[in-house]
Amino acid sequence: MNHQPRWQGIFPAITTKFHADESIDAEGTARHIDFQIRNGIHGLVTCGSLGEASTLSLEEKLQVAKIALDAADGRVPVLANVSETSTREALRYIDGGNKLGVAGYMVMPSVIYVADAREAMANVRAMAGAAQRPLMVYNNPVAYRVDLKPEHMVELADCEWIAAIKESTGDIRRITDLRNTLGDRYQLFLGVDDLAYEGLALGCDGLLAGVGCAFPRETVALYDLMKAGKFAEALPLYQWMTPMLHLDVSNKLVQNLKLIDVLVGVGTEHMRRPRLPLVGEERAFVESVVRKALATRPTKYQSVA
Repeated sequence: MNHQPRWQGIFPAITTKFHADESIDAEGTARHIDFQIRNGIHGLVTCGSLGEASTLSLEEKLQVAKIALDAADGRVPVLANVSETSTREALRYIDGGNKLGVAGYMVMPSVIYVADAREAMANVRAMAGAAQRPLMVYNNPVAYRVDLKPEHMVELADCEWIAAIKESTGDIRRITDLRNTLGDRYQLFLGVDDLAYEGLALGCDGLLAGVGCAFPRETVALYDLMKAGKFAEALPLYQWMTPMLHLDVSNKLVQNLKLIDVLVGVGTEHMRRPRLPLVGEERAFVESVVRKALATRPTKYQSVA
């Protein structure tokens, strides 16, 4: 039972960079990953929802994992997100990831099909058995309508490869319920950007960050302050970030966060259709939020390009 790596800290769910023709921009993706690592992140996850997994083939997702592994060069753990629509395809993806040498996986209990707990747990166990390396279970009933509750995680506790939970119910009470039910059996990561302060205050081990892709050093500073119990010092930093953090909790999180990258000067806006860049009032709103954030940016924690 000693396989768990005790992941902790800031793990951005990285965006996948594309060229204008929708082909993968390997150099841009690698450059963005290096920018985040140099600014102190502790790990990263490839090809989540923010990484536009739904528009990528299995082979392309493995390509992005390889780009990330090469860019990280052993500096931080690289986790590949597994969000295939069948267990069969998930196992094929995991086989490819194992051959590449990823540190572990973030796994979806079920996507598209709304599995019940028995089915979802069986799927997680199958992926863990195939991986034979640490897993983070991504629990997001808001988006995927499948909820693995504390009692289900108790049932899965005998599965030695399940190391962590990314909790994204949006109900901050779930963190305390998980801790009370399971102690420190799993590392707990908060997956909702605009509950970061609350999650860390309640003892989360880390954040699966979205906006942190563009503001890594500020996000790491928030984590460090919270872990040091410097809540009063952390609060104004969190309040400064919060209008941008709200942009991650949206159906258009990819468009929002890629626009943030452009406005901050750390990425491009290219994405795969059917997503299209923001226009009109939506675009103007994001621009106004980011402009205000940049104008009031705390220089003490500023990310270095």
